[in-house]
Amino acid sequence: MATLPTKRSATNVLPLPEGTPSFIITPGQKSYKHQYSNIYYARLTQTKHHVEERAKKRWKDLDGNPVLVPRVLEVTKGKLCYIIGTVYMDMPLKPNVIEDIARDRSIPPPPPAEKFYSPDDKVMLEDESGRIPLVGDCVEKAKLVTGVILGALGMETPNSEFEVIDICYAGITPSSMKEESPEDVDDSRSGALDEWLAAISGLEVGSQSSSDALIHLLVEYLTGEECAKRHSVPPSQISRLIVVGNSLTPLVINSKGEANVEQVPDKKSRHDPTSFSTHPIFTLSAHLLDIGRVMPIHLLPGENDPSGVIMPQQPLPRGMFGAVATLSSFSCESNPTYLRIGTKDVTRTLLINSGQPLNDMFKYVSCPPHTRLSLLESTLIWRHMAPTAPDTLWCHPYIGWDPFIIKETPDIYIVGGQERLFTKMVVEAETKVRRCRIIGVPHFAKTGLLALVNLRTLEVRKIRFGAEGKKYKVEGGGSNMEAEPSINF
Repeated sequence: MATLPTKRSATNVLPLPEGTPSFIITPGQKSYKHQYSNIYYARLTQTKHHVEERAKKRWKDLDGNPVLVPRVLEVTKGKLCYIIGTVYMDMPLKPNVIEDIARDRSIPPPPPAEKFYSPDDKVMLEDESGRIPLVGDCVEKAKLVTGVILGALGMETPNSEFEVIDICYAGITPSSMKEESPEDVDDSRSGALDEWLAAISGLEVGSQSSSDALIHLLVEYLTGEECAKRHSVPPSQISRLIVVGNSLTPLVINSKGEANVEQVPDKKSRHDPTSFSTHPIFTLSAHLLDIGRVMPIHLLPGENDPSGVIMPQQPLPRGMFGAVATLSSFSCESNPTYLRIGTKDVTRTLLINSGQPLNDMFKYVSCPPHTRLSLLESTLIWRHMAPTAPDTLWCHPYIGWDPFIIKETPDIYIVGGQERLFTKMVVEAETKVRRCRIIGVPHFAKTGLLALVNLRTLEVRKIRFGAEGKKYKVEGGGSNMEAEPSINF
């Protein structure tokens, strides 16, 4: 029997390459007097030449010799050509701020729609000159959301619509990953000394249906208090933990602007610890302190956490976490954030967010056939992690640049706040080269799932914690977990 390592694997946080976008908003940038059109213009300017380059290669040998029309309103009826612009989805179910302002305030607003998608949706392509409607089977089958930059091949119809016969995106950017095909990865090598990364989302500390029992089991596993021989990944091989948003339960506000009575008990039960925790942040801090004493922690804010709602969310104040904030191993990160992790064998670049961009994009598409996994993969092909910002996803009004553009494909792309765990190794279609491991991390309070990533092979495994009888179960990670049935242990 192999001997389990007694010393925890170590990894280092390395400086990010020059040019990597920062999501920290400096005091000089904290201005909201500018128009959001600056972001769309910057996005189109910085992405258009990539789309144009790929479109020329893709369509150069077609009959009719299609040429690029520089502005969408300059197309000629009946002539084959291609245009490049920003997608705008005209959707009847999408929120409208003008209607919100004009609404009778004596009537409670309707609940937000779970989906913006409907059969009446229309697709537009716009640039600085104007908009033109896109039609055709190719458009109906494509995964399109507002804010995507694309090239469309086709011709204008007598109805002044552009009938599309093919679509071209910017494509996957180069990455720092070694140029290797899937069969080149040495999976036969013993993984006894491999470093693993743990990712978790949705602890929701302080909720009525408390997940404290699951969190205690999680802490026992990560700190090595539970028998390590029961797991294919011993805790000593887990080098650091990434907490991907929604660590605290949300405070529900009713139509009168008051906290939900289920969240705030009466005076008699206010100090009864069996019915309500008056200090969820203290409970979270205590759990983080136990873990932070044995491994580094990276904490991202999420939609439910006490942070600004606009993207990018700024790091949570360290001072609110008490004793764990004194540890050098504890880091509060922005949402999204880039990290560069180095081991003795490899260096990996990570792109992480707490799920708001993917959850918002998912409202734009029909399901089925589209899935969260396929939509997340599309963000790499679009070279943009949050195209629906600022249309339906609130974000900061940047001027002259768009930090959500993916300039370099990360080795690992982690998104929290999902309903289930899914993952895939993205391989570039033309070259069959491994590009990125994408991972959707589910709500821990609902699923009890912890995701583990091997930093050498990029293999993904999942551990499910069960509160009854202190059950643990390690489930092997294939290349795509989304198709696997949900199993309770």
